[in-house]
Amino acid sequence: MKLEDLTPAEIVAELDKHIIGQTKAKKAVAIALRNRMRRQKLPEELQNEVAPKNIIMIGPTGVGKTEIARRLARLTGAPFVKVEATKYTEVGYVGRDVESMVRDLMSVAITMVKEELREEVREKAQQRTEELLLDLLLPGGGRSGGDEGLEALVPAGDAEGDLAAGGVSTHTRERFRALLRQGKLDEKEVEVTLSKQAMPAIEIFSGSNVEELDLNLGNLGGLFGGKKRKRRMTINQARDYLLQEEMDKLVDTERAAELARDRIENTGIIFIDEIDKIATREGRSSTDISREGVQRDILPIVEGCQVNTKHGVVDTSHILFIAAGAFHMSKPSDLIPELQGRFPLRVELEALEAEEFYRILTQPKNALIRQYRELLLTEGVNLEFEDEAIRDLSRIAADVNSRTENIGARRLQTIMELLLEEVSFNAPDLAGQTIPVTRQYVQDRLADVVEDQDLSRYIL
Repeated sequence: MKLEDLTPAEIVAELDKHIIGQTKAKKAVAIALRNRMRRQKLPEELQNEVAPKNIIMIGPTGVGKTEIARRLARLTGAPFVKVEATKYTEVGYVGRDVESMVRDLMSVAITMVKEELREEVREKAQQRTEELLLDLLLPGGGRSGGDEGLEALVPAGDAEGDLAAGGVSTHTRERFRALLRQGKLDEKEVEVTLSKQAMPAIEIFSGSNVEELDLNLGNLGGLFGGKKRKRRMTINQARDYLLQEEMDKLVDTERAAELARDRIENTGIIFIDEIDKIATREGRSSTDISREGVQRDILPIVEGCQVNTKHGVVDTSHILFIAAGAFHMSKPSDLIPELQGRFPLRVELEALEAEEFYRILTQPKNALIRQYRELLLTEGVNLEFEDEAIRDLSRIAADVNSRTENIGARRLQTIMELLLEEVSFNAPDLAGQTIPVTRQYVQDRLADVVEDQDLSRYIL
């Protein structure tokens, strides 16, 4: 089904496959996504007037805030980047400036678009790669290695004259093409000229234009590490390298940049995590003033402005911003009023209890129970979880969260690792066995740790 055909209910249903509960948040992002598709069907003059309905998600860690945004991006095929508000500093201070989030998004979009364009030219690149491999294999074709064993592969009759004259007939070349396609030459070594840069781009941090300097100076890497070098490799290895190189050559970089900019401006999603950490409180200190400065720097990007990237200017007016925070020590109203106004939708995510943990362990496509079963099956060990054992695990996770720091569903990973530590360690010696994970097994492995509150603080 095409994205534009997905109704809000169907979007929520897709998110339900991976995320348990949090229906309010799912509905909010589904409506925001549907509104973006509706906007693209409006007349052009009206499109520019419809602002995205940015969202603030409020809830403790581990309840699904980031996962909702990430899954939404995957569902839409939209460029997506997650950033942390605490990583930015006010303009004029050393550190990352807020515009870098847009440049990061542009990098993601460029990678996505180039990968799509590379697939479009794959067939042509494969043809060119085949010709290059034949040039490397046959005499007079730029092959730097010796001819050991080549005579045995060249068809008798017309091939002897080819080798003596240092040339290759069309017939011989076609016979070698057939051998190449059959994989009979895959282990033969040839000498390939590597042309990719061996040195990474230079990165310099300097005030508010960190990324601009990085992007503008990145090409200097070629001055130091861009020299061509030769390397011997098998035909099989050379085929992969040359195919990638030929696809890169065939991709139109300017077209990729144009498509990436268009995709960002119409479907891009930026997820700003820990936004509560830059909220200011009453009786402000110098630290709070600095936080307010970051908010004021974020404001024009959320409102809509032009950001310079090495691939061109990006208009942020219709990027969807999703902010999230636990808001334990502050509240959304502690954000500056202008920024609050740019996030008209607010949804509160509920803390997870034992029932939600049980569903997280069993229902999603990527459920933890399934992950651990499949991991150990690779060693020939079959885990069989009893329903009562899973319910006990869920109860223990909820109990530990209530007594210590509430880290949401992430607690399940800690508990599962401790539960299956011995089985995972001894798995190579248990091949072919079925290990039943019963209620008693859970009690034996976890009871002491759970009952000892001091110990559970450190282990769970």
